[in-house]
Amino acid sequence: MRQLALLGLVFAALFTVPFVVESESWRTTVIMTLYAALLGQAWNILGGYGGQFSFGHAAFFGTGAYTVAVLQVQFGINPWLGLVAGGALAVGVAAFIGFTTFRYGLRGSYFALVTLAFAEVLRILSNTVPFTGAGVGILIPLDPGAASLQFTSKAGFYWLLWAITLAAFLTAWWIGHSRFGARLMAVRDNEDAARALGVDPFRVKMRAIMLSGLFSGLAGVFYAQFFLYLDPGIAYGPAVSVESLLVPIVGGMGTLFGPLLGAVALHAVSEVTREVIGDLPGISLVIYGTILVIMVLFAPRGLSGLVSRLTARMRRTAEGDRHA
Repeated sequence: MRQLALLGLVFAALFTVPFVVESESWRTTVIMTLYAALLGQAWNILGGYGGQFSFGHAAFFGTGAYTVAVLQVQFGINPWLGLVAGGALAVGVAAFIGFTTFRYGLRGSYFALVTLAFAEVLRILSNTVPFTGAGVGILIPLDPGAASLQFTSKAGFYWLLWAITLAAFLTAWWIGHSRFGARLMAVRDNEDAARALGVDPFRVKMRAIMLSGLFSGLAGVFYAQFFLYLDPGIAYGPAVSVESLLVPIVGGMGTLFGPLLGAVALHAVSEVTREVIGDLPGISLVIYGTILVIMVLFAPRGLSGLVSRLTARMRRTAEGDRHA
């Protein structure tokens, strides 16, 4: 319950950001940081807690984004309904990918490559079919107002994102303290041993990928409504998949606050780089790749692992001083 209380305090503080931050540029920075934390937590549910490394989370993100955009532009359906439909279709895509991989025992690098292939197939399809705008992309008409999921200020977008991200973090907390989570982590640590103890790995992993797909799809819906434009490279391109897996790796996989720490760290680096180097095409992927190599080599448990080690060392020092 201490962890849940800390989560409540963190998100209560985050809720007040629009009242404290008045600069529109800084509000955008905070929004994109929270958006990265949502992407990271969605990946963390499957990759961190479940040990199923996905290289193609853009498949879920793009499905959610294109769903709300196509329904709104082509059929005139309210984007609030598109929000629900986007999450549901992302879950459907996740279930399909999970069934075609987990049913046949694909795991490790095989699972990662299959998810990457699915994202690439969806990118090619969206680049050819007319109702997605093909290679030109799809532009969502400007219709300011909460009823059309286009808020007149960035504070409205922020609180929508805050609510979705809170739901993702509460789900991660539940996974860390539930029987389902214990089964999922048992499958992650040793799938054969978990099966011998009566755990059904297929069912457990299916639930995990569907939860992961749900929050990635909702992140895609938010992105579409916030920027009002999509094309296949944005929706199903590698940048989304890279950011989704990099955030929890930097922050700490399989931890509750790891994705938030990773998102803050990565966006701090991005802002500093933008000030020093400028907006060079592709520079973000170069920086992300460099950070990923550094974290894997020198801090495999991420920033949360470093914080835990520092806290434990300070506790031992304090106990030593007290005994002395």
